[in-house]
Amino acid sequence: MDSEKIISELNFKAVRSSGSGGQNVNKVSSKVVLNFDLNASQALSDEEKLLLKENISARLTSENILILNCDEDRSQLKNKEIVTKRFLEIIKKGLYVPKVRKATKVPKSVIKKKIKDKKNISDLKQSRRKPDF
Repeated sequence: MDSEKIISELNFKAVRSSGSGGQNVNKVSSKVVLNFDLNASQALSDEEKLLLKENISARLTSENILILNCDEDRSQLKNKEIVTKRFLEIIKKGLYVPKVRKATKVPKSVIKKKIKDKKNISDLKQSRRKPDF
């Protein structure tokens, strides 16, 4: 995955932020909306696209477009940086493949020790009983 290539494929749109903020909200478009078309991406291989479709399917639209927005800061530039960082984290987590767990056998020495310990406890309990005349 080449992050520079992927970032070049992103579409940003500045929108007026919602909520309180006085007159500044009505004048300044500080909210940033990021769109990434997964199907049209040239930076990702087909295997990576399938992996992302599987892992981040809840975040994708029906056309496989990832939409993120940020209006945390009053600065449009900072919001753009924040939403880009979020996007890269989502992509990295989506491309993560966990290691396959290998089943291991229990060593014979451990089995022998377990049997020996059981025998010792059995003998100990046997010795506590009243003698049988």
